[in-house]
Amino acid sequence: MVKVLYHDRCFDGACSAALFTRFYRECVEAGAAFAYGGLQHRAEGGVEESLLTGVENAVVDFKYVSSPRLTWWFDHHLSAFTTPADEAEFERYEEEVRLGGVARQQKFFDPARPSCTGFIAEVARTRFGMNVEPLEELLRWADIVDGAKYESAEAAVGMREPAMQLALAIESSKDGAMGRRLIPLLTEMPLAAVLGQDFVQAAMGPLLAEHRASLAMIEERAHVERGVLTFDMTDQPTEGYNKFVPYFLHPEATYVVSLSRSSFRVKVGVGTNPWTTIPAEDLANIATICERYGGGGHARVGAVSFAPDALEEARTAAAEMIAELRGGGEAAG
Repeated sequence: MVKVLYHDRCFDGACSAALFTRFYRECVEAGAAFAYGGLQHRAEGGVEESLLTGVENAVVDFKYVSSPRLTWWFDHHLSAFTTPADEAEFERYEEEVRLGGVARQQKFFDPARPSCTGFIAEVARTRFGMNVEPLEELLRWADIVDGAKYESAEAAVGMREPAMQLALAIESSKDGAMGRRLIPLLTEMPLAAVLGQDFVQAAMGPLLAEHRASLAMIEERAHVERGVLTFDMTDQPTEGYNKFVPYFLHPEATYVVSLSRSSFRVKVGVGTNPWTTIPAEDLANIATICERYGGGGHARVGAVSFAPDALEEARTAAAEMIAELRGGGEAAG
């Protein structure tokens, strides 16, 4: 059995698990059986080794774990390593690969990739000879959604495309099994066909209503000062919201710092407006900022997870990040 652990409540995470599944069946073992487990960023750290229960274990779109049980790994986050020891272990692995001490490289990292799904596909195509053309739609939308490559904020918020509605189902559903149910379908079906499944359609009505409600809530609570938009939703527990809503409501904002609360964490979300006209070299590195508080992410978007009872600690961290991004704190660099 192949155990695939993926970034849960994340469109790219689910697509990465689906792409890896198809790759493994086509290029490694056709008859392999799979089990899936979703991973969330929590205050206590990275991946627990006890979750690696398969004969083969893959982690995709999530942090590295130093364990002999980890047999496959793909990630594209700047903050891919929980500890310096994890990073050093992966560097030793790469050196073994370079020196020919590893028969077949199975752990890959590239923080320049817009989506982990696309990264897996490129490795599968160039190193294992996989034909990824049948998955063009999945790959295109994974890059758009995770790389924030929408043509406009309205396109990111409007929910017109099947991919956007599936992203909403994956990221906001209160059904903890939603991602695991969708992954096998994403390996074989067009996105519109996946969206048309009865269990997905049953979830969409309430989810779209919650999307509209969160848009209204953010509009009511958002405050913009010196280019930084802030809002606090911690009194309304939620499993997620569309992260492009703030830029749809306030296109003048350069950064967003938000506070939200779910069943297992208080989250400080930090992002950069994908449509800002400020040159990239003048923008803050969000991953670097979040790493100071035990979080991480990408150069333009990241988050920090705090324990469910650590609301004041999260608010203090958020206030410090806001001051920094407004130009009143430590250089954002």
